[in-house]
Order: sequence, then structure tokens, then C-alpha cells
Amino acid sequence: MKKWMMFFWGLLMCHFAFAEGNEANDSKENEFTIGVQIRPRAEYRNGVLYPRAEGAEPVGFINNRARMSMSYKRDKLSLGLSAQHVGVWGQDPQIDKNGRFILNEAWANLDLGNGFFAKLGRQSLVYDDDRILGSLDWNVAGRFHDALKLGYENPQNKLHLILAFNQNDEKTIGGTYYAPGAQPYKNMQTLWYQHIGSKAFNASFLLMNLGQEAGSTEEKKSDTKYLQTLGTNISYQPNAFSLYGTFYYQFGKTVASKDVSAYMFALNASYQINSTWKLMVATDYLSGDEGDPGDYKAFNPLYGTHHKFYGTMDYFYASPFINGMNPGLWDNQIGITYKASPKVTCLLNYHYFLTTADVYVDNKEQDKGLGSEIDLQLNWSIMKDVTLSAGYSMMFGTDAMQAVKGGHPDSWQDWGWVSLNINPKVFFSKW
Repeated sequence: MKKWMMFFWGLLMCHFAFAEGNEANDSKENEFTIGVQIRPRAEYRNGVLYPRAEGAEPVGFINNRARMSMSYKRDKLSLGLSAQHVGVWGQDPQIDKNGRFILNEAWANLDLGNGFFAKLGRQSLVYDDDRILGSLDWNVAGRFHDALKLGYENPQNKLHLILAFNQNDEKTIGGTYYAPGAQPYKNMQTLWYQHIGSKAFNASFLLMNLGQEAGSTEEKKSDTKYLQTLGTNISYQPNAFSLYGTFYYQFGKTVASKDVSAYMFALNASYQINSTWKLMVATDYLSGDEGDPGDYKAFNPLYGTHHKFYGTMDYFYASPFINGMNPGLWDNQIGITYKASPKVTCLLNYHYFLTTADVYVDNKEQDKGLGSEIDLQLNWSIMKDVTLSAGYSMMFGTDAMQAVKGGHPDSWQDWGWVSLNINPKVFFSKW
């Protein structure tokens, strides 16, 4: 921590020296901003990520994110730098020398003129509704990519090309990329285009080519398999009604060299009844695989924010199915939002989950219904830059849920949490 405080004050001193040296040049404006986030979250877990087994005890803990973000802007150039420490209260000793601060953002954005730009370095990749590429802000650590983003934007069109190439370390000869403990892919190329037709309508298209290593540390041999994801998002929001549609298709190869033919679609509709009440219905369908020798048919939502879509208890895609299964998911939900005041909002969602592929246990076909989840959340804006959130969820699983996720269907599964998000801008200067 001492090193980071010295770094912080050093940056401020450099800022004042730089500003004083550039007072004569007032034709271009410079901005320097420092923001701080402190976000503790207390959790009670009694069947999160996986159903708990019969007799298993619940657990409680408090995790925390301490993040400091800095940004600099001037004509044609902007920079972002963010360092964070994440962990659980009590995880570190009182006298601690491990220095587990990491950079979750470190990027530069170059304005090349006429709508063209280049952004390179460690950055979040957030597109459309976070379905395939999302920030995963719910997770205490978040998610980042090391990438180069090239783009063109005007008021009606946005076109981005994202390029990434990952390696475990500087190499001399040979070797391959070992994903465990590092980024989950060797290389990635993504092309994204969005057309903003009007205030109420926009459509986007995404094509991703993902290279994943099939080699192992024992083989010492590189064997990259490529998976392609192609899809579209359409948003229509006239007045109080909104409609959002998504479709993606995957093809290419799995790491195990199986041909892929998988798809997903989602439809979300909501209606703002008045300033207080809002209704929502949605369905998400992700194809599953039955373990046949033919094509692999389970859709992989990759690096999206799964917590946002498939129930907040994170049974699906935020955690894997058991025994190598991937039977897909059909999630049907209905929700209601109640705005009690300008500062207080309540949300209640009901999910009913099914598999999309047949599941067999001891050669006996299981029912596709996995069970129901109820999610309740309260958000209270206490003051500027300070928000208190709390939630409680219950899962009512079936025998089919036990077959694909484990646990015991007769065991009570629930989860509760309280989070305080303090996120002020502590320093701003313009010269």
C-alpha cells in the first residue's frame, strides 16, 4: 500500500509540474481525474453456484474491492489507469508483504481524426447487452482483456476491430500457451458493427474468431483450435415499450477437435406502466449437447456477464455443469420493478429453467425441468456516489437439477447479500 500511495502522490506532483509548464499553451485543454471505489459485499451462501448437498452447512464472508482509477485527456489522446486490491476480509495477515495490487486497466486511446481511433492495452470489452463480451462488474475482480481496438465512429455508425494475442511469458524458442492461470484464449479477432437508426432503434452485428490451445504442458506442443461466433442484436425502444432481441450461431472446432454447431437466441420485452412500475418478460434459449459422436451442439456464451441473465445465484455458465455435461439452458423469466422513490428501487424476478438437450442418468431420461429461482433486490442511493444494495434469492431444484449440477433436490437453497458501493471522484483538474 505504501508503494501505491507514493505512486499516487508522485502522479499529483507530476501533474502540477506539467500544468505549470504548459500554462502558456492554452489552445488545447487537458483534464486529469482520479476516482476511488470501495465496495465491500457481505454474502450468506447456502447453495450458490451449485446446489448444496444434504446436510452441508451454509457459509458467510465479506469480500471487498478497493480500486483507484486515473484518467488523462487532451486533444487526440486519452489514458486510463486503474489499480485494485480484491479479497475477503481476514484473508491477509495484519502484517502483510504480498502486495497483491493488480492493474485491471492500463490503456491509451489515440484519436486519429475523422472518426478513427486506436485503443490499446488492458481494457474492458463491453458490447451490446454484455451477452458475449461484458465487464462482469458483479465479480469482485471484474474482467479485462489485453487487446488492441481499432475503430471508426460517427453519430449513426460504429465499427470496431479487436485484436488480441496472449502468451504466458517472453519466449526464446518453441513452447505453447497454457491457459490455466492466464487468459482463457491464445488469440482473438472480433469485428463489431452497430447502426443507430434513430433514438428508438439500433442494430448491431458481431463476428468473433477465437483461438484456443489444445496442447498440454506434458506434450509441449502447440495446437490451436478456432471457434467462430456470429450474431446480431436488435433494440427497439419506442416510448414506454422496449424490445430487445439477440441471436448467435457458433461453428468451428472445440479444443477437443469436435466440429461445433450451436446457437442461442433471446427475447426481452418490457413496459413502463408509469413512473413507479415496470414489467418485464424474457426468454433465453442456449442449445445443449447430448454427448453424441457428431457435432458439438452446446452454445458457449464466452466472456459475457452471465450473472445478468441466468439467475443471480449463478448456477448456469458462471459455474459449469458436472461430469462434463453441457445440456444447454432454456430460461423463462418474468420480472417487476418498483421505484419507491427517486432514491429507492426494488426488483423481483422469477426464473423457470429447463435443459434444451436430453439428459440421461443410468440410461433413464430425465425431465427437462430444472426448477425455479426467485430473485429479490433493493437499491438505495444514500447520497451522491454512495449506493447500498441488498438481495435475497431462493432456488427450488428438481431431480434433473441434481443430475446436471449436483447437490440434493430436497435441500433448501438460498442466498443473501448486502453491498455498499462508494465511488467518488476525488480529484479533477482542467488546464
